[in-house]
Amino acid sequence: MARLVMKFGGTSVADIERIRNVARHVKREVDAGHEVAVVVSAMSGKTNELVAWCRDASPMHDAREYDAVVASGEQVTSGLLAIVLQGMGITARSWQGWQLPLYTDGTHASARIKGLNGEELIKRFKERKEVAVIAGFQGINQETGRISTLGRGGSDTSAVAVAAAVHADRCDIYTDVDGVYTTDPRIVPKAQRLEAVAFEEMLEMASLGAKVLQVRSVELAMTQKVRLFVRSSFDAPDAPQVDNKGRPPGTLICDEEEIVENQIVTGIAFSKDEAQIALREVADKPGVAAAIFGPLAAAHINVDMIVQNVSADGKKTDITFTVPVAEFAKAKATIEKAKSKIGFASMEGYSDVVKVSVIGVGMRSHAGVAATAFRSLAEKGINIRVISTSEIKISILIDAAYTELAVRTLHSVYGLDG
Repeated sequence: MARLVMKFGGTSVADIERIRNVARHVKREVDAGHEVAVVVSAMSGKTNELVAWCRDASPMHDAREYDAVVASGEQVTSGLLAIVLQGMGITARSWQGWQLPLYTDGTHASARIKGLNGEELIKRFKERKEVAVIAGFQGINQETGRISTLGRGGSDTSAVAVAAAVHADRCDIYTDVDGVYTTDPRIVPKAQRLEAVAFEEMLEMASLGAKVLQVRSVELAMTQKVRLFVRSSFDAPDAPQVDNKGRPPGTLICDEEEIVENQIVTGIAFSKDEAQIALREVADKPGVAAAIFGPLAAAHINVDMIVQNVSADGKKTDITFTVPVAEFAKAKATIEKAKSKIGFASMEGYSDVVKVSVIGVGMRSHAGVAATAFRSLAEKGINIRVISTSEIKISILIDAAYTELAVRTLHSVYGLDG
């Protein structure tokens, strides 16, 4: 017998029939003797509708009232799933975030979790064999007692927090794909489903464009040592629980030590949410970087890749960096406003760029991974604008027109085509 947390996203609970399908997945685990908590998102499209209502009511709405409105989507789903489970003869009840309680800080609309005590849930597992159906994405502000929400995709983070609190053996993330792939199968048809991914790799993949899991949920899973298993909710609930190769139908995300043999490269991720800004002929003197990036930080603009090129005489430098494309105009305006303090000759900006990343914990112990990427892209005539690296990733910025060619080339050269 195991203790499981099962999380279902919006597409998995989009209507009553899909909620019934979710209930059958839950029943399968209950019938197997497992203790189960379920975390659900709002029905597909419902959160967007609620957000639009808030904006229509007032463009400058109170974030606390916004949370009160948008948290209702998950409340509806959790109640409906509990009703369906009860109709199937399963002891179940719904829980809202404030009832657990899942405590958060006071940053409404993007709150961070401060604590969750799972003792009451564990008690009900043991005494009543009760399935807890929990509204994801929400909690309670510990100081004010008001409903708070965790930001878009926050149900993943809720599920990990619940799994940590009840000491679950595993947190199963059910979604509309059957696992984590070496890259987007829509770009590379030969992309392979991964059997296991290390937390660090998944964190990089999530932050660099992979949409399977919210970044914060992976961070929390890594710090709390919560094993995740990504699988499809659209597989038949009564289907065999292994594929034709004898493997579980999904991807395990776990500590690196659990993975017997790491590949050098695990996957290729890409992000179209990038814009490049280049400042030309900046004075090369102490404090100039702070003059550039200080105002951007104050404006809450996230800067990613940074490259500095110093001129031959050592007096001038060019500084290039990337920002999210949604903040491109704001970033340029912020820099322009600080021009007198920075002292640059000109500013250039480009939004037709893409960041492509090579990821793998095996890169730590293998030389030549970066050289392979650069050589293979050069052979295809793809120019690299910016490069940044870490122990387990290489990210390059290229023209958006070469996205598919670059991803396919790198996927093939690192032997990921299968």
